[in-house]
This record gives sequence, structure tokens and C-alpha cells, in this order.
Amino acid sequence: MARQMMHAIASYKGLPIDDPESLQDVEVPVPALRPRDVLVRVRAVSVNPADVKSRAGLPEGEEPRILGFDAAGVVEAAGPEVSTLSVGDEVWYAGDVTRPGANCDLHAVDERIVALKPASLGFAEAAAMPLTTITAWETLFDRFGLTADSTGTLLALGGAGGVGSIMIQLVKELTGLRVLASAGRPESREWVRQFGADDVVNHHQLAASTREVAPDGVDYLFSPHSRGNVEAFAEIVRPFGHITAIDEPEGLDLLPLKAKSIAWHWELMFTRSIYQTEDMIEQKRLLEAVSALVDDKRIRTTLNTSIDDFSAAGLREAHRLVEAGRSTGKVVVTR
Repeated sequence: MARQMMHAIASYKGLPIDDPESLQDVEVPVPALRPRDVLVRVRAVSVNPADVKSRAGLPEGEEPRILGFDAAGVVEAAGPEVSTLSVGDEVWYAGDVTRPGANCDLHAVDERIVALKPASLGFAEAAAMPLTTITAWETLFDRFGLTADSTGTLLALGGAGGVGSIMIQLVKELTGLRVLASAGRPESREWVRQFGADDVVNHHQLAASTREVAPDGVDYLFSPHSRGNVEAFAEIVRPFGHITAIDEPEGLDLLPLKAKSIAWHWELMFTRSIYQTEDMIEQKRLLEAVSALVDDKRIRTTLNTSIDDFSAAGLREAHRLVEAGRSTGKVVVTR
């Protein structure tokens, strides 16, 4: 019997986003479910820098590659070993980089990285959050080891971006730390203050502007932009401080950090699903925790731009906005 087909947005090779073939509307088979998969009817997706990077770097291939990580939708079917979700559940999640993405009608994803979305959010508002929320949470509580009793100062670079916008909120709600955020443009500075930043620094004069508001330096630093900044990090991070980075600049020299015994951590929110780690379900649990915070009005969505066009054209526009690097918060495509 022929497999049921569905609509998806896919790429065949990395192309500039202005090329209409960079993202195309295609018909593909509905995915088969693994034992612990749920099949989600996707209602909204968000576009992250990771999506843009994946699209631009795709090698040429004959089969369409479906991109997309963040998604919110409704569970339509479940594999035989699924025990935590049911058909009809409204869910949110950030997907798995080793599998086809969420830019499609129906998406297969492991239940261990899927949670019920906040009841108080619509699908677009919810889709804006999972990838950046997981990245921020794992940075704060897994890499830095912060707790409700933690004190000191944290600097979030790229504070107006997706990860920064949620990290500021999590720090203010769940720890005792002071939060600094870097932002350049006036609208970015206003954005990070709205989300709770105690002070704002200018990443173009990172060391000097940080010293103005934190003369003794910072204890923790989050970096999505490490290239060319390690010397400044060494200057502004206190002895025995911690840095977590999410980028991967080639030839990064960390030796300037040694004199202060500054610890360097990497964060990749896909590590658990790539390696099917024993604690993979922790991503479900943290999404559940943040869902409760959202419904309690302690955390709010970082959605800023919503495009009501779940098609290749709509996704290309979202990629274009994110690729320009000047958007605050998150860009979502919805149907």
C-alpha cells in the first residue's frame, strides 16, 4: 500500500536565501514512527541561527532535506512504547538534529524531548521558545551549576537574541544573580531591559563597558560570539569564573583564560538526542518546568515577529530576517 504523502518545506543544497530554490515546497511521505515517537501535526515553527546555518551549509543531494527545529503542534499518533503523551496533546519541542526537521505537516519526534506546551500560550508564542530555552537552561543549571542560592554576576552576550531573552528571565526568576546583557541598538537595549536585565553593556566596547557597570568583573559569561573576544573575556571574568559558548569559531585560543583559572564550557542542546544519553528525558522535564513558569506568568514568550505563511516563501522570509542578524527575540512561521 502506498504511503500517505504530506507537504514539507525542504532544501536540496545550500543556496543564498534570496534564491527561490533555497527552500522549496515539496511532497514527501508521512514519517514512520519509532517505538517512542509521537507524530505531531505542526502548527508553528521558529527559525533560529542554527536553521540558517544548516540551510546555508547543506551539501547537494538528490533527496529533499527538511529543516526546522523548534515546533509546536498537536499529537496525532503515538508509537507503541510511548507512555508520557497522548493523541490530542498540545506540545512544544526543539527536535533532533539527526532526524528530518519540523518544517512539514506531520513530524516524528521522540517523546523524551517533547512536553505539553504552556496552556496560556498560542502555538506561535510557544514555538518561539524550546530551542533557546533548552540552551539557556542547560547553560545555567548544567554547565554553570547554578541554584536558587547562587549569587554573583552573569553577563549574557547577545542579550536581545533568542537565548539571551530567555536566559535573562530564568536567571532573575530562579537564581540570586545580577544579570548584565550586551546590546548595541537602542531597540535591543530596551528589549533586554524589558526582560529583566539589571544593566546593559555594549559588545563593541565589551571590556570597557562591562567594567563601567561591574568594576570587579563578572562570575559567569554566556557567549554566542567568541571569535576575537577571548582577550576581553579574560579581562572581565573574575578568577575561577565560568564561560559557556555555543558557537564554534575555528582556531579558538583559550590560553588567555589560564592565568585566572577560568573554566570554559560548551553547550549544544542536541547532545542528549544525538547520543541518546540516559538522561535524555531531562529535556522534557525542563520544558515542563518552564511551561509551568510561563503559565504562572513568571516567564514570557520571546516571540517578536510572526509570519502567517507556512510555505517555502514564508520560511524564506523568516530565514532572511534571522540571517540579517538584526532581529530582537524570535521569528516564527505559523499556519
